[in-house]
Amino acid sequence: MIRVLDKATIDKIAAGEVIERPSSVVKELLENAIDAGSTAVTVEIKDGGTSFIRVTDNGCGIPKEEVRIGFRGEALSTIAAVSQTEMITKTATDLTGIKYVIHGGKEIEYKDVGVPNGTTIVVRNLFFNTPARKKFLKSAMTEGSYIFDLLTRIALSHPEISFKLIANGQTRIDTSGNGKLKDTIYQLYGRDITANLIPIDYTDGDIHLSGFIGKPFIARGNRGLENYFINHRYIKSNVVNRAIEEGYRTFVMQHKFPFTVLYLDLPQEKCDVNVHPTKMEFKYDNEKKLFEVCCTAVKL
Repeated sequence: MIRVLDKATIDKIAAGEVIERPSSVVKELLENAIDAGSTAVTVEIKDGGTSFIRVTDNGCGIPKEEVRIGFRGEALSTIAAVSQTEMITKTATDLTGIKYVIHGGKEIEYKDVGVPNGTTIVVRNLFFNTPARKKFLKSAMTEGSYIFDLLTRIALSHPEISFKLIANGQTRIDTSGNGKLKDTIYQLYGRDITANLIPIDYTDGDIHLSGFIGKPFIARGNRGLENYFINHRYIKSNVVNRAIEEGYRTFVMQHKFPFTVLYLDLPQEKCDVNVHPTKMEFKYDNEKKLFEVCCTAVKL
């Protein structure tokens, strides 16, 4: 016998696939803020994001008539299904904004409020109604480090946006958003790394690679400082990893990995980022060519 699942159960299943931990929530909310045309975004967390996440942006806001519709989409609905979620949003053309509160997928409050333009979303007590999911979370410090790493990558991919991360009342990240990548690197990694960068700007056909790679003596013993972005999205790719390391291999000792902030501009129609629910894994239709271009650009 086939039984159709109710919406609450469907949302919880979807949340298990898309919302794995607090950093997953922050990622979805940051992407929404960027899509809304924000120039400044502040993320505040407590207890590694397990008890409290607040993302505030100065973007276009959501029209009143679309607020409820927004919680029928994949990200917001799945977040709201497994947390106590509050949204406050206002567009430039509306006189007042809307406060919308959902707990565990159930609407609690919907009312007019006086607020600035933009959107603030607060997520409290993540996985409060799915204890099995909550059990798999790591310590607050570790979960907080995932959010720190996420904010770092997103700030690097959008130097034209100011990002701030406040964790347990302390400012951990604060970028200017002046559009200069080197300034953003300085604000995230400090003077020593920024003073030892080599610019890269290389084109082969419809593949363009630009950004910075660190001089060999600032290489590290792990891949933690390898940052690369495909069409301004942080992506994981074994092909790009291997190409960068192969191109850099002759300059460093074995088991050392370069500092990189590299932008790959590729034709959208040749890319597939939908190979994993988190959309972080990536496939390209000519991976041999992609490998050759990245390897050559790093060697030059």
